Amino acid sequence: MSCGDEAVQATNDDATGCKLSAVTLGYWGDNYIQYMAKRGTRRAPEIHLGYYARVQGVRALVDRVFSACDTAVQVISLGAGFDTTFWRLVEEGRPLRRYIEVDLPGVTARKCFMVKRHKQLLAAVGGEEGEVRLNRTDLHSPRYHLVASDFTDLARLQAVLEESEVDYSCPTLVLAECALVYLPTSRTSPLLAWLAGAFQAAVFVNYEQVNMEDRFGQVMLEHLMARGCQLAGAAACRDAAAQEERFTCQGWSSATCWDMNQVYGHLPRGDVQRVEAIERLDEQELYRQLNHHYCITVARKNSPNFNFDSVKFD
Repeated sequence: MSCGDEAVQATNDDATGCKLSAVTLGYWGDNYIQYMAKRGTRRAPEIHLGYYARVQGVRALVDRVFSACDTAVQVISLGAGFDTTFWRLVEEGRPLRRYIEVDLPGVTARKCFMVKRHKQLLAAVGGEEGEVRLNRTDLHSPRYHLVASDFTDLARLQAVLEESEVDYSCPTLVLAECALVYLPTSRTSPLLAWLAGAFQAAVFVNYEQVNMEDRFGQVMLEHLMARGCQLAGAAACRDAAAQEERFTCQGWSSATCWDMNQVYGHLPRGDVQRVEAIERLDEQELYRQLNHHYCITVARKNSPNFNFDSVKFD
């Protein structure tokens, strides 16, 4: 990766801490994030609200994928970090065929330890059959798999997916949040092409930067570089059209990109009013600028049996 392993892990820790800070204040509910991070510094209101939009936006799209299917769904999360979506889906009783998380060994080793340490996490992983196979970096159970791999190493990725009993005929949701952007398009484009060709029906939900060529975007890039992270994939984040084309040029049937101001506008108004009352947001212009430079893109591959055109923001 263009961003070193330690720097990638630091961004994961920071994101998890931001989520915990927002959840603690009641921005959204998450019964499992407390097991993934220690309570630390309270973040700024615009950070809380930004993560609220990110989490709720991705949740809305994930729920629409399940609504579009009349059968169990398979989920593959690339660069999953300490994400808790699997536990939420189990808690809600969603028809989940299997959930496969892929990340760097330094991240998966820590998550394996957390799952093993907390019975609240381990119980959902084991399910009714209760069989869990676990080593330092990998975990396998009937419905949840956590595997260490560079997800752009396609030979290795295919191998760990096979170990996780991946089903290429099952309708599949691929998730990635601030993961592709750390890699050059010469490495992510073959990944996107392989996914589009390998799975019969799939949706890719991708959250990351956009509109990076203005001054605000350049300052964001400089800040990340100062932390040891070079966004080698920033070319695909030039604007919404570039985000969509990165998928359609690699075999996906369609793709739609919304910046986070647009996503925020589509969230339920009653809930938005609730969270806006939690803290006073003094830096409203900063919040709008941040939202303009992040986006969610949905790419779809339909099949005769599954149509994912409904996976979008109305």
